[in-house]
Amino acid sequence: MAVHEECGVFGVMSAKRKNVARLTYYGLYALQHRGQESCGIVVNDDGVFSSYKDLGLVSEVFDAERLSRLPEGTMAVGHVRYGTTGGNTRNNCQPIEVNHQKGKMALAHNGNLSNALELRDKLELSGAIFHTTSDTETIAYLVTRERLVTGSIEDAVSRAVESLDGAYSLVLMSATKMIATRDPHGFRPLCYGKTEDGAYVVASESCALSAVGATPIRDVLPGEILVFSEQGVISRKEHCKTKKKRTCIFEYIYFARPDSVIDGIPVSAARIRAGELLAKEYPAKADIVIGVPDSGMDAALGFSQKSGIPYGIGLIKNKYIGRTFISPGQNERLDQVRIKLSPIKHTIKDKRVVLVDDSIVRGTTSKRIVRLLREAGAKEIHMRISAPPFLHPCYYGTDIDSEENLIASHHKREEIAAIIGVDTLGYLPVDKLHELVGCRDYCAACFTGDYPTKIPTDLRKDRFEGRLSEKKNKKTTV
Repeated sequence: MAVHEECGVFGVMSAKRKNVARLTYYGLYALQHRGQESCGIVVNDDGVFSSYKDLGLVSEVFDAERLSRLPEGTMAVGHVRYGTTGGNTRNNCQPIEVNHQKGKMALAHNGNLSNALELRDKLELSGAIFHTTSDTETIAYLVTRERLVTGSIEDAVSRAVESLDGAYSLVLMSATKMIATRDPHGFRPLCYGKTEDGAYVVASESCALSAVGATPIRDVLPGEILVFSEQGVISRKEHCKTKKKRTCIFEYIYFARPDSVIDGIPVSAARIRAGELLAKEYPAKADIVIGVPDSGMDAALGFSQKSGIPYGIGLIKNKYIGRTFISPGQNERLDQVRIKLSPIKHTIKDKRVVLVDDSIVRGTTSKRIVRLLREAGAKEIHMRISAPPFLHPCYYGTDIDSEENLIASHHKREEIAAIIGVDTLGYLPVDKLHELVGCRDYCAACFTGDYPTKIPTDLRKDRFEGRLSEKKNKKTTV
């Protein structure tokens, strides 16, 4: 599995001054699975913004000393990032902070704009100067522009999102308010809750609410704008139901933590259901069912329960590999899969194994995992995938950006089985996806090619960072 999601966002607003930075730190910790490149926290203390952002995991960026330097306040916004647009540099760390004519703003964004390049070109031609290469700064510019001609930050957000196409779950903080909004399709999750002392908390997933002791209230509706202030919470729904709901189905299969609930659907239940469907569609004669940690575990359990084949722990994941891990070089025979995953030989040896994973992208990781199991003595390996084959790029916040890198775009199922070295291979049928969530209000464009929005023309993650020599055949405006 080598798919990454873009980001996780977190926000808190308290009526009383408190250590909102520490609360945000715990929330980001719970969202670490959504992004491991960088993280950041911005604290609002009576209109004075204090922040720290850097590359690395939450535990690496914020040690006790660094966290203690952030003041108490009434609001904070936090972010963990995996970049699908823009390079992995400190400049692209979020939340983005803006000082403008009518005050200050900090913005955290999860998703990917499908019209980002078009919007950026228009802004640059109007005189805007960009300091980052992420979609988030484009959103910040649009909100700032609208704020200059509107009476409130929430009006500015409402007008700005009319120009946006694609996926965005946003948490925005002004000097006096916190705004949370989700795109009209609802591609990426966003929810909010309340702590015992009355603080409101917004997060990408409900697991982060639980981590800080907040009681979940509900998911932010697609297109909804929530305004948190000293007067309470106001819901604006002028953009609701303007487009069909299209929550990313891969949130349920892989991205989200299994203890999260998205739009009322428990993630773990969806994954168990995927395993049950696999057992029905692609049964296997085997001695044991194992899952690839972490997102393959629940699906493996579902397969076991439906098939009657015993469930076992066959692979152990090293959970302590962070940013500072030095990847083996070309001259070294070790690979990262071998370091990150280790087979339990007495579970595997001389067994017919059903191996359950969430997806196959390029096939290289799957091939290495299969090799580990063969070396551990597996007699047969029957691989089952709890998602359909990846056939198309994703433009809404994942790094599936080219069909040429997708093994299923070039090979049939039997051919893929031979390439990765398994005896049989089965994918979750695309026409069974609705059974995971009980409806058809989801985006499955990476499997079907049915995109809810216009497809962008420039697909490069690093489109703003290319060398001059790489652009020599393109027309540019200087």
